[in-house]
Amino acid sequence: MRLALFLFSAIFAMAADLRVGIIGTDTSHVIAFSKVLNDPASTVPGAKIVAAYKGGSPDLASSRDRVEGYAKDLAAKYKVEIVPTIAALCGKVDAILLESVDGRKHLEQAKEAIKCGKPMFIDKPLASTYADAAAIAKAAKAANVKWFSSSSLRWAEALDKVKAADAKSVAVWGPGPSDPTHYLDLSWYAIHPVEMLYALMGTGCDEVTRVVAGDDVVIGKWKDGRVGTVLALRPYGDFGALVHSEKKTLATGTIKSDYTPMLREIVKFFQTGVAPVSEEETLELFAFMDAAQKSKEQGGKAVKVKR
Repeated sequence: MRLALFLFSAIFAMAADLRVGIIGTDTSHVIAFSKVLNDPASTVPGAKIVAAYKGGSPDLASSRDRVEGYAKDLAAKYKVEIVPTIAALCGKVDAILLESVDGRKHLEQAKEAIKCGKPMFIDKPLASTYADAAAIAKAAKAANVKWFSSSSLRWAEALDKVKAADAKSVAVWGPGPSDPTHYLDLSWYAIHPVEMLYALMGTGCDEVTRVVAGDDVVIGKWKDGRVGTVLALRPYGDFGALVHSEKKTLATGTIKSDYTPMLREIVKFFQTGVAPVSEEETLELFAFMDAAQKSKEQGGKAVKVKR
């Protein structure tokens, strides 16, 4: 009898939608994600956004001017409950989306969310500095809380088509607007092409050189001899990638952003606890951006990637 009840409970839990909570209603992502996940006919089943904590950064216009409007839309259009604190979110949800647009807020908010003991996706940028990114990873590990962070561009179909195991060099490009509030200026938006580079190259970058001349060119040298280049287009531009291997060169053409593939990965992660992007890779790409920042400050000198 007990075994039957256990099996019934397990099957019911697997069939029921996970309850997802949002931290930070100051980004368009919260509306885009809710539109997909809370649609009764969703192509990404298994999770629904049910509650949100507004958060917000008074000194950041892109946060201050949007936080209330997006919160109202979440409540009115998607029946999301707005709660006063992160602690109040904990008992209402099974998993957390940390969505605050301001990467400076992520360490503080992640520490509060970690107390909930729920799996967590942290939207880009994971943090505004490498030190904060490493501190988030340390706090989550100490509490045994599963997490990952990523850009939606990592799962672009066009990017997947140009992956090559024998790639000798990879070049990626994308919009590179920055904000003075973020020390790692690449983390504000150029983190998208940086994520694309790591999706194609994997870990192992040894040193980084950055040249600033209108657009920014960041060149990474991998330990095995491969070279990865990020072109941050100032202030805006299209996404794309070029992969050169021993026998051929593959190009993506213009890459369009689509949240659906990433949301599938997020829901799968919430269900299984298995992160699709490793902590090691996420921390290295932040170390890559940190080295790029220091190279910029040193007039384009090569800077070693932290380990």
